[in-house]
Amino acid sequence: MIRLAEEHAGGDPMTPRRWVRRSLRTLSGDLKQRGHRACPNTVRRLLRGRGFSLRSNVKRLTGPPHPDREAQFQHIALQRQAFAKRGCPVLSVDAKKKELIGNFKNPGQAWRRQPESVNTYDFIHDALCRATPYGIYDTRANRGHVCVGSSADTAAFAVDALADWWRSSGRRIYPQTHDVLLLADGGGSNGYRVRLWKRSLQDLADRTNLSFTVCHYPTGASKWNPVEHRLFSHISHNWAGVPLRTVDTMLACLRGTRTETGLRVTAHHLDRTYEARIKVSEREMKGLSLERHDVCPKWNYTIHPRPSASGP
Repeated sequence: MIRLAEEHAGGDPMTPRRWVRRSLRTLSGDLKQRGHRACPNTVRRLLRGRGFSLRSNVKRLTGPPHPDREAQFQHIALQRQAFAKRGCPVLSVDAKKKELIGNFKNPGQAWRRQPESVNTYDFIHDALCRATPYGIYDTRANRGHVCVGSSADTAAFAVDALADWWRSSGRRIYPQTHDVLLLADGGGSNGYRVRLWKRSLQDLADRTNLSFTVCHYPTGASKWNPVEHRLFSHISHNWAGVPLRTVDTMLACLRGTRTETGLRVTAHHLDRTYEARIKVSEREMKGLSLERHDVCPKWNYTIHPRPSASGP
């Protein structure tokens, strides 16, 4: 039986864990054809004795590492230390997974007397809207701010969320600051290639008289962005098993997210329409007050207020 299993076995090169591609019933039938009577339960017991068990696929492979990956991580660490030493905000930003707003199942479980009845199928045409929570995590203050949009997930929406954070709490927490550090993924609405992201940040810098230093995580390294495990994970845990029937329900779940380490979350609904596929010309890009860093310049840059800007 072990020889049959070995022909269809795989394993983890870093641990003794192994798995079998064929089912217990199939292996039991193969043994019967060879004159050995063993029911599927017996096959299971024998396999477990040899270190086999049921295993699902694990997403671990992010592709070949970028040659500048380590240099970028070191640069991010130095920037975080420098901004924290000066008392400036260090913000980790990203858009969370889109959620259908309506009577749909939300993965997870919640304590209640009876289960909630939800739609059998998650059809988009049955949804009130498709909401995108854009998260801003203040790594120094351990505070989260989430703006929920029901339009396109664009760079303009991401920057409007930053502006909303500054108006609602940023300028109160950091009244003396003139510099903000943003930690962002390499792709998405705040990706390093997105021209609209840079132009929108320039407009915000002009309005607030703030300089925005942006450090992008290398491709495939978004899991190291603090907003993922310091904010989004707690949000998902808080609304697990709760149908997000309305935007107000989502906002209530966001605002109710707390941890024993002191995390608190504020949330607003940005009920605006954002146009997708806006093109930014080369002339507009040349007009930006953008200073690229010496280390990984495509991933690291600072956008300063333009001298001609009128200020806040």
